[in-house]
Amino acid sequence: MHTPINEQALAQLFADARTHNAWQQREVSDAQLQAIYDAMKWAPTSANCSPARIVFVKSADAKQKLAPALAEGNLAKTLAAPVTAIIGSDYAFHEKLPYLFPHADAKSWFDGNQPLIDTTAFRNSSLQGAYLMLAARALGLDCGPMSGFDNAKVDAAFFAGTDIRSNFLINLGYGDPSALYPRSPRLSFAEACQIV
Repeated sequence: MHTPINEQALAQLFADARTHNAWQQREVSDAQLQAIYDAMKWAPTSANCSPARIVFVKSADAKQKLAPALAEGNLAKTLAAPVTAIIGSDYAFHEKLPYLFPHADAKSWFDGNQPLIDTTAFRNSSLQGAYLMLAARALGLDCGPMSGFDNAKVDAAFFAGTDIRSNFLINLGYGDPSALYPRSPRLSFAEACQIV
């Protein structure tokens, strides 16, 4: 039986967590990135399909490769971030289902059904990107998720010759709290939810 996590941990994941646009010049190690993945990989996906493929853009050369794909408003903050995670969707994810979901012939559910492949890959890689943010926050890092880039340019630069297509980007590191905007409001439970 699980018990609720404490208020401090809950706040670190949600209430106190912010989308950061400015970054401290503190390194994020390769070991930290592996720890983030090793935590997020256990989160659920449809039939354990796990379609997310992640490129952690860390080196100066890789950042310059990413730069031409970024919208102007995202360029400076992305180049300043210690790491940018490209969350990609593998549209051939079903080829790995005999390994990932061995107790059923799940691959056959997707063979020849491109609309189902497309929906499943996009939905579940989006979920995995969100799980990655929670893992990063749990391990002490800040996140700056974003759209605002040219998917075709990212795909050509990082996923050429594969079935992987970019979904969204997440800057990772130690955010600069002095550069945060005031907290924006959220919808109340009554505005967003129903119990039926």
